[in-house]
Amino acid sequence: MSRNAAPALRAAGRHDPYAALRYGDFRRFLAGQFLAILGVQMQTVGLGWYLYERTSSALALGGVGLAQVVPIFLLTLPAGHLADHLDRKRLLQATLLLAAACSLGFAALAHGHGAVALVYALLLLNGSARALMAPARDALGPQLLPIELLGNGATWRSGLFQLASVLGPAAGGLIIGATQRATPVFLAAAASILVFAVLIAPIRPRAYERGTRGPLRETVVGGVRFIRRTRILLATITLDMFAVLLGGATMLLPVFARDILHVGPRGLGWLMAAPSAGAVLVAVLLAQKPLHRAGRSLLWAVAGFGAATVGFGLSRSFPLSLLMLALIGGFDMVSIVVRSTLVQLLTPDELRGRVGAVNALFIGTSNELGGFESGAAAALFGPVIAVVGGGIGSILIVLGVARIWPEVARFGRLQAES
Repeated sequence: MSRNAAPALRAAGRHDPYAALRYGDFRRFLAGQFLAILGVQMQTVGLGWYLYERTSSALALGGVGLAQVVPIFLLTLPAGHLADHLDRKRLLQATLLLAAACSLGFAALAHGHGAVALVYALLLLNGSARALMAPARDALGPQLLPIELLGNGATWRSGLFQLASVLGPAAGGLIIGATQRATPVFLAAAASILVFAVLIAPIRPRAYERGTRGPLRETVVGGVRFIRRTRILLATITLDMFAVLLGGATMLLPVFARDILHVGPRGLGWLMAAPSAGAVLVAVLLAQKPLHRAGRSLLWAVAGFGAATVGFGLSRSFPLSLLMLALIGGFDMVSIVVRSTLVQLLTPDELRGRVGAVNALFIGTSNELGGFESGAAAALFGPVIAVVGGGIGSILIVLGVARIWPEVARFGRLQAES
């Protein structure tokens, strides 16, 4: 594909759904990110299988998430500061090398039946690599495209992330099923992460003015201050954060598969894949037909997310439950694309790392706390009430955001001026 095709199509007034993909540096970045996410998803399956085989303890599985969340809490904001003051490509490559080394460490421990305590030590190190990596990666992507194509690029990035989230666990499960060992999965993860580091080596990001030097505490919280001043960003992040916090139906899928829908482990696999399948479909549609009223689309999408969550909670039909979960994933993809594009469009280059870090911290926190909230509500009131109540809560959040920040509904196209 020709890099000159996108400007020509825009000049002719035609929408080009593949405009971002016509830029070679962005294609290399996107392919590398897809492979790395695929490897990470495979590794997650491998870790769960290996630890449960070694310990037969559900608590040991819960420790996987905890060990990786702790460094994310501690390091994400400082990582945003580093992403705005260091070379983002080199920082990303360094953290990818650290993550690949952790995968090789998991492979060595699985092959030699190493101590479980060492697995958790590596998980802490791997979580640190992920925390340091995310702001640099998310800030580097927008530097590879003209600003008017950031929305198209965000759509493709989000869609391929969801596709990797579907294919990665399936591939990991197939490898473990064929070999009865987790070691090959960890080696494949290490290879895919290293390929990302190699693919981005020749890219040439758009130059930007580095963040100003100052007291560390002042510069680290620069992203927080920017979001507080930019009402539309504050509104969209708040909306997404609380909707995810309340609408965590996917965390209870094992309960619904076994006790409510009675579809067993095979049905659970389909239920877990349905949201990502819906998200991938919507990502393709958004690439073909961009949103013209992004603000209203966002509000309706989060309301639809809540309504589909209610529908899933009330369903006793397996096909209907799959449809509701696909809708949940599709509506969530609209929210992801709008939020991520707004973050990219409205954030100055010199603040991208710190703003991206705040965004990642808030959304990541809501995912983890949302899972806890769903589990606690299910324990107290039962899974159906927990899911239905969460869906209703998401709809109420939409009404609150629309009232507090009316400018959200007025926001138009997700496109910068050419």
